[in-house]
Amino acid sequence: MSRQPPAASRQGFFITGTDTGVGKTLVACALLHAFAARGYTAVGMKPVATGAEPGADGLVNDDVERLAAASNVAAPRREINPYCFAPPIAPHIAAQQAGARIELDRIERAFHALAARAQVVVVEGIGGFRVPLGTDTDTAQLAAWLALPVVLVVGMRLGCLNHALLASDAIASRGLKLAGWVANHIEPQMAAASENVQTLEQRLLAPLLARIEFAADPDPRAMAGALYLATLAV
Repeated sequence: MSRQPPAASRQGFFITGTDTGVGKTLVACALLHAFAARGYTAVGMKPVATGAEPGADGLVNDDVERLAAASNVAAPRREINPYCFAPPIAPHIAAQQAGARIELDRIERAFHALAARAQVVVVEGIGGFRVPLGTDTDTAQLAAWLALPVVLVVGMRLGCLNHALLASDAIASRGLKLAGWVANHIEPQMAAASENVQTLEQRLLAPLLARIEFAADPDPRAMAGALYLATLAV
């Protein structure tokens, strides 16, 4: 499933990562706090989430709750998170097990609903940039469908150079703009960490928005002030 992105730009950003567990939610929440500090209304969105527990009003996913808490605009969970599945597994498998189909049209409608509520919508993907969502869709197609500038979160660990450069190529191949990237030091003892960051600064055709040092319990609100937002025009 594919289509041409609309000509008009949209007020938001698509947050993707070099892998799962690299800090996409952390960066998305920091961006929400940063935009709010600049006087914008901002809301987070997690189109597809897996790994959730039963709650009073349905399934509860931690990433979704963190995005909602970091937003300064309230919105229904059905708009923030159109698809949520209990098993912490790949989304296309979770959807298949639930007898569901992840539809990009439904996600786009939810995005438009959020865009009507806020000036900036920060959309967090799931896993890396090319995670399958169904037999004929993946997260790369979702990003192209929404036609948003992309922020790439690079989990700084051995192998990150290859993963970051492949992700950058995949983003460009979809006709999307890489608006910036974040170096998130998820491996506290990574050898030659600074040299790896410098290599990516030389090779990624987008600005480094922040370098996040390793922390056992990082605070996205405190991190917001360190983000270089000059290139993220809204």
